[in-house]
Amino acid sequence: MLLRFLTLMTLCGLSAALPSAAVAGGQPQDFFMKPQQELNRLSREKSPYLLQHAANPVDWYPWSEEAFDKARREDKPVFLSIGYSTCHWCHVMEEESFENEMIAKYLNDHFVSIKVDREERPDVDHIYMSAVQAMTGQGGWPLSVFLTPDRKPFFGGTYFPPYAKWGSPGFFDVLASIEHGWRNEREKMLNAGNALTGMLKEHLPGGSGDASLTKDIFEQAYTEFRQTYDDVYGGFGHAPKFPTSHNLSFLLRYTRRAPDSRAQEMVAFTLHRMAAGGMYDHLGGGFHRYSTDREWQIPHFEKMLYDQAILGRTYVEMYQLTGDSFYARVARETFDYCLRDLRDAQGAFHSAEDADSLDPYEFAGMLPDPAQKHNKKEGAFFLWQSAQIDDVLSQADAGIFKCYYGIRPDGNAKSDPHGEFGGRNVLAQAEDLQACAAQLGVSVEDVSASLQRTRQALFPLREERPRPHLDDKVLVDWNGLMIGALAFGGRVLEEPRYLQAAEEAARFILANMLTDGHLLHRYRDGESSIPGMLEDYAFFINALIDLYEATFDPLYIEKAVALQAACDESFADKVNGGYYLTAEGADDLIYRPKEIYDGAIPSGNSMAALALVRLYHITFDKKYLDRAQKLFASFAGTVRKRPSAFAQMLMAFDFAVGPSAEIVIAGAREDAGVRDMSDEVFRSFIPNRVLIHRDSDPRKGEALWELVPFLEKQPPVDGRPTAYVCENAVCQRPVTDLPELKKILENLVKEE
Repeated sequence: MLLRFLTLMTLCGLSAALPSAAVAGGQPQDFFMKPQQELNRLSREKSPYLLQHAANPVDWYPWSEEAFDKARREDKPVFLSIGYSTCHWCHVMEEESFENEMIAKYLNDHFVSIKVDREERPDVDHIYMSAVQAMTGQGGWPLSVFLTPDRKPFFGGTYFPPYAKWGSPGFFDVLASIEHGWRNEREKMLNAGNALTGMLKEHLPGGSGDASLTKDIFEQAYTEFRQTYDDVYGGFGHAPKFPTSHNLSFLLRYTRRAPDSRAQEMVAFTLHRMAAGGMYDHLGGGFHRYSTDREWQIPHFEKMLYDQAILGRTYVEMYQLTGDSFYARVARETFDYCLRDLRDAQGAFHSAEDADSLDPYEFAGMLPDPAQKHNKKEGAFFLWQSAQIDDVLSQADAGIFKCYYGIRPDGNAKSDPHGEFGGRNVLAQAEDLQACAAQLGVSVEDVSASLQRTRQALFPLREERPRPHLDDKVLVDWNGLMIGALAFGGRVLEEPRYLQAAEEAARFILANMLTDGHLLHRYRDGESSIPGMLEDYAFFINALIDLYEATFDPLYIEKAVALQAACDESFADKVNGGYYLTAEGADDLIYRPKEIYDGAIPSGNSMAALALVRLYHITFDKKYLDRAQKLFASFAGTVRKRPSAFAQMLMAFDFAVGPSAEIVIAGAREDAGVRDMSDEVFRSFIPNRVLIHRDSDPRKGEALWELVPFLEKQPPVDGRPTAYVCENAVCQRPVTDLPELKKILENLVKEE
């Protein structure tokens, strides 16, 4: 608090220096001007986000030593702007401020301006987001931070309007205050930067040694989730609501430990409510980023690859647990969306689709420039006018569609965060099949068949609209999440397309984003670049293990073991345990960050813990277990303060403390009996297990046996496909009969 006060006071006394036009909401003449079309140096970058700013009149630099050299040479503070290409408020701040000639000139004259894509450089984003959260108590994107030439932050915020409104200072106000302070009160700013940087370094998570994780942590986390659970609409807390699906996957695992708890009920209701609401794309499949309201009705329409992967996996797990085809349908539609709209021609997956697009109603009959940034609206691609439904569908089908989705002539959006939904309708289930059938005097079967027809009719019509911007960069970490989900989902849902897509994406990464045994983070437009970070290794290693279990191809486990060795060498905190976000030797940051919070995506340390536990149960190499235990001990103090914030970490710990199982299937890989046995394993919800193949041909199994020595003791019986169900390498009697294996697996589920 003292630091926050000092940092804010550095600026608060400077308002007298502001130009009169920029004070207290004054709007300078010609504030919004046509963007300059000359390209700046960002035009040479690969990031879609940086390229979006290539025509700004701001003299942008990418994150580089060149930029900080210029700041030192010219004795200027640095303005650091961090965002991503599908960020709505990033677009708004660009159009309002970075395309404005007057603001651009002020930035160019008095600052060195750096633009960073948070998805390309999550390490840079993590450091300066932590700084802004320490200063202001909140964060978000666009992130706007002011640094000394030696990279130390001394003031920051998120979105600033160009001039003061909504109780927020105008961006020009802030710039003028910073410039005045840099000239007249430099020492205060330098001291604030030094103090804040020191505090951030000092408060890295891990290494406290004053706590330990024990099984009671699961109940503590469940209690926290139960206290924030929304009994009326599902999910946790109030608005806005994020899917954060790994929280739901943790609760499914908790169900095994506490079958009398409400955990499964909470997950089921939340999954149903999300899929019924506007959060879900009812025509094209897949989930939007989050709900702006408590009811899951009005989404922020952005679609992220990682959300599809994490949610898709949770829906598949719920299908395993319940056998309810509803969950399988939502998972399939989500995966199909990714294969259709996010897949690169070479097999990997793109990162995201924007929330904003050109309004199809305003531009009907016209052919606007698809690169046009202005006049784009939130959700324009996904919203419908009632009259268009009438124009396209028969009277009977339109009536059913409007009943089911609550379509109204004046629009059905109860909340409109950006004032752009007037007269438009979000597709969100308003009535169930039975209610619509009763209202319209038709059968439930007629309603269901009609909805199927209308979705098929409206989807191609929507495809003709101007599409949202696609961020087409390939990230190893997010691809790792999707590869794992598709490999797992492909086997559970018995859909070979998903497994094939997972293998193609993995092989793309191995061929294009792995050099000298180390991963690169980003691929785009023929170029792989940026050294891989912890999430790249942890997420992709888990994906390779998923692929091995789904295919029994030993290549994947061999690559997983090799990458884990590289991760341990480059990222491990050898003193305190756990892993740093960046590799050893990274010299362009003010410190090496660590992260364990499982937010929108799981943390690298949480997924690294899971990979270590899985590799231990596959290989029984004790070094993996030792590293996992040291990791859990390192972060125990932080996790115990608020267990529900670390759901993925708790899933890894749940696997580690067990009960857990190793299931070995012995026999020729191509034998149908081996496939039948592995299918039976995938039908059962047994999250804390590994699945290993022991080839009947010693020559084929030799490489894998070196990694998994205990496989030599698990031969096929009488030449028949054979299953061994083991716990810590102690196995039950082998079985060759499929019904008998099913019975053992059922008992195993009950034991968990």
